[in-house]
Amino acid sequence: MAKSKDKIREIVVLSGKGGTGKTSLTASFSALASSAVLADCDVDAADLHLVLPPTVLEKHEFISGYEATIDPSICTRCGICQRQCAFEAIDQPDGTGYAVNPVRCEGCGVCVRLCPVQAIAFTDRVCGQWMVSQTRNGPMVHAHLYAAAENSGKLVTLVRKEARRIAHAEGRSLVLVDGPPGIGCPVIASLTGADAMVLVTEPSLSGRHDMKRLITLARQFAIPVFVCVNKFDVDEQQSKAIELDCAGIEGVHYAGSIPYDEQVVKAQIAALSPVEFSQGKTSEAIKHIWELIWSRM
Repeated sequence: MAKSKDKIREIVVLSGKGGTGKTSLTASFSALASSAVLADCDVDAADLHLVLPPTVLEKHEFISGYEATIDPSICTRCGICQRQCAFEAIDQPDGTGYAVNPVRCEGCGVCVRLCPVQAIAFTDRVCGQWMVSQTRNGPMVHAHLYAAAENSGKLVTLVRKEARRIAHAEGRSLVLVDGPPGIGCPVIASLTGADAMVLVTEPSLSGRHDMKRLITLARQFAIPVFVCVNKFDVDEQQSKAIELDCAGIEGVHYAGSIPYDEQVVKAQIAALSPVEFSQGKTSEAIKHIWELIWSRM
């Protein structure tokens, strides 16, 4: 994994489900790293800003796809649009005139093409917002996808692209990505082209299952994986099984274990990462994991 000195490394922190400690670990890494740009790619439920309160410098609309709107002053109420809409997105809220339901509208444009009097406009759809902010640990690019909006993968790609642009512009050497949970489209968009995946899991059967699914995904992209077990001492037998699982898979490295610690909850309440809040066994474990990962980069 030798890299040229001027290359920007990109590390993506992922987990099989929410609540494993992925965001706390990302925030801790940002405190331990130098010259990092943060990218919160969990655009459906972003929460890195809760640990790293941002000062928003820029705010932009995320425009993706189209949506239809009916002009009631032109509409002749012929009903063609309603009959031909495959998504049942044309309503009659007052029993007579027609209106497009923006939640059900898929932006296919059939109603626009079939309207005999051109009463239906086809405008850009605003699906969310993305922001560039400053935090105590460096610049952060983050986003918010509106409820029922689509193209989360496209928004994730935009967030990563902007984070890399800032890293280039400011001469920073690292992009830290707080990825979404699972293995779906936004996860793939977070992972494509990255230098390494940090996989955060928990000592349980479901945690092992989720870990294996993410490892399979990472191997499709030939991306090295670093696994760490959070709350390992809740079930040390499962933690050991996870470590053995990693030992048998090429390209997968067991990075270390983090103990269960009530100080982590107190750190979250204080809007701090665990390594910034206190110096103890949890902070030492996270520092060890970071040092191992960065030494391999």
